[in-house]
Amino acid sequence: MSSDPGPDAIAAIAARRDEFRRLHESGCFVLPNPWDPGTARYLQHLGFSALATTSAGFAFGRALPDTGSAVPVDLVLDHVADIVEATDLPVNVDFQSGYAPDPEGVAANVLRCAATGAAGLSIEDQPDERGAPLYPLDQAVERVRAAREALDGAPGSDDQVLLTARTEGYLVGVDDPLGTALERLPAFAEAGADVLYAPGVFAPDEIRAIVEAVAPKPVNMLVPGDVGMSVDDVAALGVRRISLGSGLNRVAWDAFVRAATALAEDGSFGAFTRGGVSHGDLDRLFGGG
Repeated sequence: MSSDPGPDAIAAIAARRDEFRRLHESGCFVLPNPWDPGTARYLQHLGFSALATTSAGFAFGRALPDTGSAVPVDLVLDHVADIVEATDLPVNVDFQSGYAPDPEGVAANVLRCAATGAAGLSIEDQPDERGAPLYPLDQAVERVRAAREALDGAPGSDDQVLLTARTEGYLVGVDDPLGTALERLPAFAEAGADVLYAPGVFAPDEIRAIVEAVAPKPVNMLVPGDVGMSVDDVAALGVRRISLGSGLNRVAWDAFVRAATALAEDGSFGAFTRGGVSHGDLDRLFGGG
């Protein structure tokens, strides 16, 4: 996004942000995760209401591991701007841990992310280093509060970027992930988070407990693959938003790896003829006539 967008661009960004907030007000919607402009455009073509970036999907495409320390924030912001430009839909940003350990750094980076035209972003409570423990609760809360205050003070803050606060306890293997979530997520809500998120929780009773603990604020659930529940099942638990993380990206990698491996190992082209998307269909979708 330009540093000095015109009035039409400003109005379009405001409309996307308003629509993104409206989607969270009732019901449950799926927020799929593209990893480049083409996949973003295709998901819009399928009729989804909003999109979210995936840090893993972007990192893997750059031959990098999925850590904030491995993928520079400038590279991430360029990627986010490309996704926002490729679609008319609201875009939520997987913004890792804000690409800074301190609240001041988080606030500065959040403002840069908002300047891309994103409709929302998420902040995690784990440092960028792989395997690092969660930030202490007080520090984690201050980081969320700093993000909220930065967004509240940003130009055009009447059309605020939606702030999602995540606790990574289920993913990093803390001793009591539910207890950690039930302690941290309400504190994040009090600090100004609009949406709460504990990726890695799949037990229905635990999902319900999290939904009840932060109500009336909405909860996002990560569904990275087949977890034995449908969208309707998840919605019945009170979840308002379902994201897929790197799920779609890993499905694409799976098809690529299978085809490339077959060719490398036995010279087989069979994987290229089973269910491949046609060149013509994609060419027409992207304006090739």
